[in-house]
Amino acid sequence: MKKTYVTSMPNHIGAFLKASRCFSALGINITRVSYNKAVDSHTLFIDAEGTEEQLGKADVELEKIGYLQNDTNKTSIVLLEFRLRDVPGSVTDILTLINDFNFNISYISSQENGTDYQLFKMGLYVDDPDKISEFLTEAEKLCKVRIINYNSSEKIYDNSIFYNNYVMGLSQATGLSEETGRELLVHVNLAMQTLDEQGLSPYRTFDSISKFAELLGASKGKAFSPRITTHKITDNTEITLIEPPCGSNTAIIKSNGRYLFVDSGYACYNEEMQKIFRKLIPDFDDIKKSIVVTHADVDHCGLLHLFDEIIASHKTALCLSNEYLRLDGFRESNPLHKPYINICKILTSYKPVKPDKFSLLWNNNENLTEPLTQTGFFDFEELHFEVYEGKGGHLPGEIVLIDYSKHIAFTGDIYINVKGLTPEQEKYNQYAPILMTSVDTDPVLCAEERRAILQRLGVGDWQIFGAHGFKKDYSVNA
Repeated sequence: MKKTYVTSMPNHIGAFLKASRCFSALGINITRVSYNKAVDSHTLFIDAEGTEEQLGKADVELEKIGYLQNDTNKTSIVLLEFRLRDVPGSVTDILTLINDFNFNISYISSQENGTDYQLFKMGLYVDDPDKISEFLTEAEKLCKVRIINYNSSEKIYDNSIFYNNYVMGLSQATGLSEETGRELLVHVNLAMQTLDEQGLSPYRTFDSISKFAELLGASKGKAFSPRITTHKITDNTEITLIEPPCGSNTAIIKSNGRYLFVDSGYACYNEEMQKIFRKLIPDFDDIKKSIVVTHADVDHCGLLHLFDEIIASHKTALCLSNEYLRLDGFRESNPLHKPYINICKILTSYKPVKPDKFSLLWNNNENLTEPLTQTGFFDFEELHFEVYEGKGGHLPGEIVLIDYSKHIAFTGDIYINVKGLTPEQEKYNQYAPILMTSVDTDPVLCAEERRAILQRLGVGDWQIFGAHGFKKDYSVNA
């Protein structure tokens, strides 16, 4: 059994030795340690492996010596900017006031800027919100004071309790529970350690994660406003495209009075999307609900629990089944991507779906040699698709559906209409490459797959439904 301990250790010689002896005495093996004083001078992450009984005893022992983080400790860092006149001794009055309030200083930075004022930045330890309010009232009598938001700065000024403050901000933006926030804390640390071991600065990545969380939260509830369009295919068949600000599109095919969904977006928009589904399909709760999944990315599979039948390739079903069994999916199998995928899953409230819902209708090709390989056919009322599996340029198990008689194609994330993105979608899409280095598993191969799709389209006017952005109208001349 494995467990991650988030320990709050005193900053003195022998602190880690004391914790190590605690684990050793209980026969527990330490499998990972992460500590960076420049980021957080107190927080140490320890992955330990042992029996349930051993780990239970470790909980007690670490609690006794005060190493386990206590949620009752509400100490935080307040980052302030004082606008001081650029003259000798101008900071003395502020420092005197800080001393009068018994605040400790965690960070100081100031530099002349060619004006008559200096912007003097300080980080103050605060354990009483009322006390800081009183301090600010007094400080305003001396100079202008501004509270600094971490996300607007280029550095992490809080070098003492960064993780808790950072995760608290993410949790508030997306409405996560305290328990989920603790899980998020571990993955944030893993991301920090992964970047640190590569010699990369984590600050730009962490700022992107914060903005990602803000975008998710800003689109919730009444602010959820996807672009919804309907496209006529025949007299009895139409496709409704739902494009949320964040996450993949959801396409609803209505043919001869029956419905088929393609991809399902993020789980955090469960309530919002269900309202739309019921508005578009009044008897939504009573019909058999089937969905085709183009690939196993979290932003395409968040609402799979709503469906009775999940139609997917063998590899996609394998990936999703592994997630249900708490094993790594395709994205997590890359150690560089794993922390960010787990952070994304937590922020979007993703839950794996039971494997018994999967329908595997096509051949399982283990060794794909072409960028796109035909694996079978799929009929739905008036539509007759040829099904192609990609070689894994975007993600293993990816599929493309092409109906040559109706001139429509569903291309997942292999081919999307980049010029057809809404401003909100463009803003959202700029963060995924930063969080995962690239949204594609193999960008060069994905480009080959993209070209292969267009090469397979016959002569005529086509409607291409990618998984992000508006429908693409595409003409192939004779």
